[in-house]
Order: sequence, then C-alpha cells, then structure tokens
Amino acid sequence: MGVHPDATDTHILDLLQGQLPVAARPYARAAKQLGISEGELLRRLRALRRAGLIRRIGATFEPRKLGYVSTLVACRVPPEKVDEFGAIVNAYDEVTHNYEREHEYNVWFTLIAPSEERIVEILAQIRSRSGIKECYTAPQERRYKIDARFGVASERS
Repeated sequence: MGVHPDATDTHILDLLQGQLPVAARPYARAAKQLGISEGELLRRLRALRRAGLIRRIGATFEPRKLGYVSTLVACRVPPEKVDEFGAIVNAYDEVTHNYEREHEYNVWFTLIAPSEERIVEILAQIRSRSGIKECYTAPQERRYKIDARFGVASERS
C-alpha cells in the first residue's frame, strides 16, 4: 500500500480515533462494524503504520490523576528543518501530538512524563540533537477537553 489510503482505510482511521470497542477482541468487533475480517483489519493497520499514517493506537488518560505532568511546547524551526526536527521529536514516546502551525513558533508538541525533571531532560535532548534552541513550554494549569478527531473519510469526499 502506498501513502494514499483507500476508502476502507479512511473508515478504519475514522473509527479507531475514538470508538475502539472495549472487548476481549476489540479488533474483531471493529472489523465487524467495518464489514471486513479481523485479519484484514490487522493487515491494513500494519500497512497504515508502516506508511506513517498511524503512529500509535492506545488509550488516552488523564496525566495528573496518574501522577504525570504535561506541557505544551512551541518551537521556532526554520522551514527547511521542520521535517528533521519533527522526526527527532516523534522519536520520544512521551510526545503525544506534534504539528506544524502557521506562526512564528511553527512547531508545537505536547509532552507527558512522570516528572518535571523528565520533561526538562527530554527538551534538553531535543535541543541538543536538533540544534533548535528556541523552544518554550506552557505547562498545563487547567484541563480543557477538546477531544480532537480528524474526519479522514469525510475529508476525502
């Protein structure tokens, strides 16, 4: 599969953004909803991951309730270094979102870690590995539930 998902792939991406069934065999249930076999769903998920269209499938949790801390990071990255910088940032499991914005600080990402010290350590590593020094943090002070989902199938139609 190339980087262009077909209609079934886009429906998979839409479904799994928030509706993975809580069940002993969640992929079998999801596959049934999609009208495909569990094996086909798993094959497509592996292909979507290899193509870079899926980074992870996992639960979303409330960091503070589990003793974790989170922060939003905004960085000023020269346009010619955005892809390289993004790859460095994405190598960290603690990064939950990473996106480019049309702004002076054009790359923003979120970090969730077990301690402030780990956040400081990760940011120091990112700065060192990338050469990008202008990164500012905005630690979470108040929780806003946005529940962002991207309508992949609807975007294509």
